[in-house]
Amino acid sequence: MSWTLQGKKVLVTGGTKGIGLAIAREFLELGAEVLVVARNTKTIQGKVKHSANLFTYEGDLNNASFRDDLVKRVSENWGKLDVLVNNVGTNLRKKFIDYTESEIRQLFETNLFNMMQLTHACYPLLKKSGNASVVNMASVAGSTDVQSGPPYGMTKAAIIQFTKHLAAEWSTDRIRVNAISPWYIETPLTEPVLSNPERLAKILDRTPMGRVGKPEEVASLAAYLAMDKSSYITGQNIAVDGGFSVKGL
Repeated sequence: MSWTLQGKKVLVTGGTKGIGLAIAREFLELGAEVLVVARNTKTIQGKVKHSANLFTYEGDLNNASFRDDLVKRVSENWGKLDVLVNNVGTNLRKKFIDYTESEIRQLFETNLFNMMQLTHACYPLLKKSGNASVVNMASVAGSTDVQSGPPYGMTKAAIIQFTKHLAAEWSTDRIRVNAISPWYIETPLTEPVLSNPERLAKILDRTPMGRVGKPEEVASLAAYLAMDKSSYITGQNIAVDGGFSVKGL
């Protein structure tokens, strides 16, 4: 087994910016064919190398008919799916008592439910791979309070547990399932937080490495988990956090 994704058929959701874009770039450079799904796919144009292996499909994953069309397209074009990267996610940061019911439901729909439903629909294609990998984007907020809002943390905690259960259930079908839990990474989603000097100082104080992460540092782990090199790793939630999760005093 070599350090490559050559020939792998990969679906990346939310792959036009931040961590998703870095993952798409990394996978393309390692030889994969990558289908990026997002509400606006035009923003990825000109941002990747090896664009001949890049395909895009624009739409809202919260829409059931769009998910069905997406899976049908993958089936017709590839006939199988080697790697599914569930990266779509959003947040609305506020105190719990300030959320409306519709805001909470929207966060669960975007971060959790559409990911579960897409994974469910992709199962036959992943099984056909014979050696598939699912990579779910969780967060350290799913394991501990990072003042990012309870609904966000709840959805990420559910993703971590979903990953563990699915890894056990799908192992006999040669489908591995793992999760990645980033800490603060330089992305458009975290920019409002990182641009606050007081908040940034608190984040850096809690991070042993003394800096926030870069999207490429998450993408490299996603690539490894998608490779045949990681063939005995499943059901894991791996933190990319500069040591945040292990720091005491």
